[in-house]
Amino acid sequence: MIRKLILPVRKLLRGTLRKWFNRLPEERRFAVYRHLVDCDPAPNERLVLKIAETQEELEACFTLLHDAYVARNFMQPDPSGMRVTIYHALPTTTTLCAKYDGEVVGTLSLIRESVLGFPLQRIFDLTALREKQGNIAEVSALAVHRRFRRTGGTILFPLMKFMYEYCTTFFDTRHLVIAVTPSHVEMYESLLFFKRLTPDVVEHYDFVNGTPAVGATLDLRTAPETFRKHYSSKPTRRNLHAFFTEVKLPNIQLPPRRFYTTNDPVLTPELLDHFFNVRTKVFSQLSDRKKRLLHAIYDLPAYHDVLPAVSDGNQDQAVHRRHRRFSVRCPARFSVVAPDGTEGNLSLDIIQLSCYGFQAHAPIPVPINRWGEVTIQLGPAEVSRIRVAACRQAGSGFYGFLLGEPDLIWRKFVNALYSGSTHADLEDATRLMIDRPGAAVGVAL
Repeated sequence: MIRKLILPVRKLLRGTLRKWFNRLPEERRFAVYRHLVDCDPAPNERLVLKIAETQEELEACFTLLHDAYVARNFMQPDPSGMRVTIYHALPTTTTLCAKYDGEVVGTLSLIRESVLGFPLQRIFDLTALREKQGNIAEVSALAVHRRFRRTGGTILFPLMKFMYEYCTTFFDTRHLVIAVTPSHVEMYESLLFFKRLTPDVVEHYDFVNGTPAVGATLDLRTAPETFRKHYSSKPTRRNLHAFFTEVKLPNIQLPPRRFYTTNDPVLTPELLDHFFNVRTKVFSQLSDRKKRLLHAIYDLPAYHDVLPAVSDGNQDQAVHRRHRRFSVRCPARFSVVAPDGTEGNLSLDIIQLSCYGFQAHAPIPVPINRWGEVTIQLGPAEVSRIRVAACRQAGSGFYGFLLGEPDLIWRKFVNALYSGSTHADLEDATRLMIDRPGAAVGVAL
């Protein structure tokens, strides 16, 4: 009886405090948010942060997300008890999870751009952001278990740090974008300094059951300096600058990478079938165009039987490439003789490759149609040396390169990318590359 009386009083009090708080000037409100930061630089060792890669981990993430979204009216209950979308089916999406005593208690998904774009681009224009340098990733599907939501960021801040480290070191991302409810956007603006994509609130976002949404973005290249200005003088547990950029959490288990790829796909044909055909009807409910796009993404024979059937008719040729491209982040050095006879050594940052060429960014102009030798660091212990020539300029320091005869290391690496479906496949397919006699051990770039 007493509990029934107390709950409405608490609700009324919270509502009154919220109205009072919202009347404060923005600068004061943001200062209050930052004063409430509590980021423990030494979280309990029972907390583990990793990418979700097993069926059990993914199912726990999707279930946690479903329960949180249903509770907030972001979705209607699904018979599967999970929140699963087509974006979770993409090899360019990575789901992060926080596990406490082995139980998934926090999750978020990072969605890199693909032929399906981003969820939020259906209501927000990203044209201006795409004109800036750097890759974009959408932060989506964030949920924390209800028993940890009032514990001062015990799960949320370590999960955010994991997201920050993964994006800046593994995911090759410069710009983060989010779509959140108006009541939550100030947390991202005040604590992490996200900037709104537009000042207006979108009143109906169908991706989350028609809930109003605000779009915002964060430039990860400039974020450290912004964090330093606002947090460096604060006590340790409120210093998000140190927490994100200096503190090393042993709780974080970054996935092992043999090569400098930028994605960590985990969905085998069996996992795709389980989550998108058996447990949910995501695949069967796709439009024919999205089904064709999915076939273009998973164009390996092993996936054919689990992908949704495509109706007969003209294929959309716009979704196919003559050669598949793979996202990487490999440092390289290009030695080439200039027209005046001088030899130059140019630094390159290779961002995309295929069997017959690659795209790279160079800080200074690269001569076109002049052959030279490129030394590419494919991984910490794998180096490829190939004759190449820049064949076109794509603007803003980006160049397309044509390969001569690839060496053995390049061939094995690219073949592994073509034939593998998960990051574990790449590890297994190239395991013998550094075991052969005379293997390269690295080069200073």
